[in-house]
Amino acid sequence: MTSRERVMRALAFEETDRLPMDLGGMRSTGISAFAYPKLVRALGLPARRPCIHDTGQMLALPDRDVLDALGCDVVAVEGDITSAFTDPTLWHDYDFNGRLSARVREPGDFELLPDGSICQRGKSLMVPGAYVFDAPHGGQDLNLDGDVPKEDLDFLRAALAKSRFKPVQVAAAADYCRRVRVGTQRAIMFNGLSAGLGFRGGMANFSILCLTEPDYVRDLHAIIVEHAVAQLELLLPAIAPHVDILMFCADDQGTQASTIMPPSAFRELFVPFYRRANDTVHNIAPAVKTFFHCCGAVHDILDDIIACGFDVLNPVQWPAGGHSFREWKDRCRRRIALWGGGVNTQSTLPLGTLEELRREVAEVVRCLSADSGYVFCAIHNLLAEIPAEKIIALYRTAAESD
Repeated sequence: MTSRERVMRALAFEETDRLPMDLGGMRSTGISAFAYPKLVRALGLPARRPCIHDTGQMLALPDRDVLDALGCDVVAVEGDITSAFTDPTLWHDYDFNGRLSARVREPGDFELLPDGSICQRGKSLMVPGAYVFDAPHGGQDLNLDGDVPKEDLDFLRAALAKSRFKPVQVAAAADYCRRVRVGTQRAIMFNGLSAGLGFRGGMANFSILCLTEPDYVRDLHAIIVEHAVAQLELLLPAIAPHVDILMFCADDQGTQASTIMPPSAFRELFVPFYRRANDTVHNIAPAVKTFFHCCGAVHDILDDIIACGFDVLNPVQWPAGGHSFREWKDRCRRRIALWGGGVNTQSTLPLGTLEELRREVAEVVRCLSADSGYVFCAIHNLLAEIPAEKIIALYRTAAESD
C-alpha cells in the first residue's frame, strides 16, 4: 500500500497493511521547532534549520526524511506551504535572539525587546526561556463587565461576500495541490477551507452569547455557513482530485474536566450548521474526508459530533473528563475515525519513563486501531521539552503494536 491508500482505507474502516501515522498533518499534530533539531540528530539525519510554519506555537514543518524515518503517512498543504517538498525561496534565516537557528517566512514580524523578549507583530510575546508566543487571555477578548459585544450581522454578511475566492485564487490553489499530488504518495491534508464556526470574539464571550442570545448565535452561524458553502462550491471541485482530507474546523469544545457549554448548546447551535457544511463537502467530493479538531473533555458530545457529519475526530483527548480511551473507541467505533490520542501528552509523555511510555502507547494503539478507523499520533503537539528518544519510542512502539 502507498501511504495515501493506507490512510484512506483506515478512514473508511477498512483493513490496512500497517498502522497509518501522522506528524504535522495539521497545526495540532506537529512538533516544536525547539525539539525538532534534536529529533533530526537522534535519527541520524543531516542537520538543518527548521522551517517554522506556525510561529505562534513555534512548530517545525516536518521534512520528508523525518517522515520517512518515523513511518508517517500524511503531508500538509496550507497556502503555498507543504511538507511534501521544500521551496527554499519562501524561507529566511532568523535565530530568535540566539536561542534557535531557524527559518521563518517574515523575519520582519519579530522585534527583540530590551529584556530579551521577542514581540511578534506587536501582539504576542515569547519571553526569555519560553518556547511559544503568548498574549493575555490567549489573544482573545474577555469582557465580564456589562453586555458581551455582538457583531453587526449585515456588515458581516457583506464582508464575507467580498472575501469569496477569486478565479485566480482557485486556479493557484488547484495548481499547487496538483504539484503536491505529483510529488508524494502520502495522504494530503488540505488546510484552507473551513466551516468557520467556533468561538468568535473569544471563548468566554462567545460561550456567554450561546447561553444568553441563542437566536443571535443561530443567525450568526447561518451567515457563516452560507459563506462556507459558497467557498466550498468555488474551490472544492478544483482541488478535490488532488487532496484527501479537509482540515475543516478547529473548535475546542472541552476543558480539562467537561464540555465548555452544556451539551444541549452544542447540539442546538452548532450541529445543524456543521451538518450542512459537511453535507456540502460530501456532495461535491464524496472521496474527500472532513477532519474536526476538538480539544478537551468532549466525550459527552461525541454523538453530537458524529451527527455533524465529520469523518475524522482529533485529538482524542481521552485523559480529559474521566473517560478512558476504551470508552472513546466504543462510542466512536465505525461511526467516526479517530486521529491522535496515542499517548497522554500531559503526563506520560513528558513525565513517564520510556518503559511507561511504551506500555501506554502499545495499549492505546491496540484498542484504538481495532476495527480500523484510526490514524496514530500524540494527543497534541510534541512540545519543546520532549526528548528525541521519547519521540522515536512513541512512533516505533506504535508501529510495533498494531
